Amino acid sequence: MLKKVLIANRGEIALRIIRACKDLGISTVAIHSTADTNSMHVRMADESICIGPPKAGDSYLSIPNIIAACEVTGADAVHPGYGFLSENPKFAQILSDHKITYIGPSAHHIKLMGDKITAKKTMEDLGVPCVPGSNGIINNLSEANDVAAKIGYPLIVKASAGGGGRGMKLVLNNSDLEGAFKSAKKEAKAAFGNDDVYIEKYLLEPKHIEIQIIGDGKGNAVHLAERDCSIQRRHQKILEEAPSTVLSSDERDEIGEICVNAISSLKYSGVGTIEFLYSNKEFYFIEMNTRIQVEHPITEQIFGFDLIKEQIKISSNNVLSIKQEDLKIKGHAIECRINAEKVPEFTASPGKIKTYHAPGGLGIRIDSAIYAGYVVPPYYDSLICKIIIHGETRQEAIKRLERALSELIIDGISTTSEIFSVIIKNKNFLDGSYNISWLENLLDNHGK
Repeated sequence: MLKKVLIANRGEIALRIIRACKDLGISTVAIHSTADTNSMHVRMADESICIGPPKAGDSYLSIPNIIAACEVTGADAVHPGYGFLSENPKFAQILSDHKITYIGPSAHHIKLMGDKITAKKTMEDLGVPCVPGSNGIINNLSEANDVAAKIGYPLIVKASAGGGGRGMKLVLNNSDLEGAFKSAKKEAKAAFGNDDVYIEKYLLEPKHIEIQIIGDGKGNAVHLAERDCSIQRRHQKILEEAPSTVLSSDERDEIGEICVNAISSLKYSGVGTIEFLYSNKEFYFIEMNTRIQVEHPITEQIFGFDLIKEQIKISSNNVLSIKQEDLKIKGHAIECRINAEKVPEFTASPGKIKTYHAPGGLGIRIDSAIYAGYVVPPYYDSLICKIIIHGETRQEAIKRLERALSELIIDGISTTSEIFSVIIKNKNFLDGSYNISWLENLLDNHGK
């Protein structure tokens, strides 16, 4: 078993990893920028070390500084969390070269799935259903027109690298293609340093369904059902639930088996998420995330299984500790992401939290690193709190979520908590008939 884990992250996910390590009897090291000196993950770790100034490029994204922190503290492993360096194959490889365990998949698998075009081709070869589109990078407008003529409109131009909705342009007809193509390439170059783009058929009003998988690198793998992540704003997830309201048990078993077979064939090690668009009872692969997801707690709640502990065990060269037949869904779970943002502008709202009261009671889990007096810095992602609800039924989970939102108090800064009170009372949410465009339309209808 690993002896000392350095957490190459901050905020709630860093604290989440510290808790898993404590449960396993593993010592922890928190890294932090000068802006995060008083952060909760720094307080809760066994050791802490400052690795640079507030700017992420000089601290949380600085591979030399993180390697130096490992050497100074004697950490024999690194957990990247999500974001920052969590899907950087160079980081994983450098750690391996320094004989430091990377708690995640191999650099090869991170790189393989990090390029969306290569990932799609790999998944197609492994029998995973994919969205119709180009066979690779689109080099010029002529090629774009050829693909468009073949698959039809609407379509979407996507950056090969990166994510988060950047470098993505919807094209409704031929007259819009040239502008979208040029704009997507320009945005991709600016955001990711890579202007490669590809084209896919745009599915009207699909669901965003993702399958949680775990492999041990030895050919053993399981899936932990699906999460519905369709409630999004500008391609950013804000509320997720598990299981989905639209999948039958047969559909779940079928797509789960397809995903398990794929990662078993790859000998993938660690957790991962295979994301799909779901339309007319068909699945279409869009990408694989080779890390723990922000929304992983809802999967943990319906299975009673600690995903991060399993990550750590697998990285200690253990075989998978659970079999598919042992995994049974129990109840329903919902997660709300509370961001430090002003509504309706959705602009960042850093500052000092004057009062904080977390909701509680049966079925309510809070993953957060904030406290009264904590100063939310302006330099990083605006996520400050995740409310995770579990109930025996979806209806019970929704009622508990309504109560939890009414109990939550965060004074001193603006947050997005009020959005969720609108969402969970809407008929389309209550009956599960929402899709990836639904929230944008709802906000527009509310004058936001």
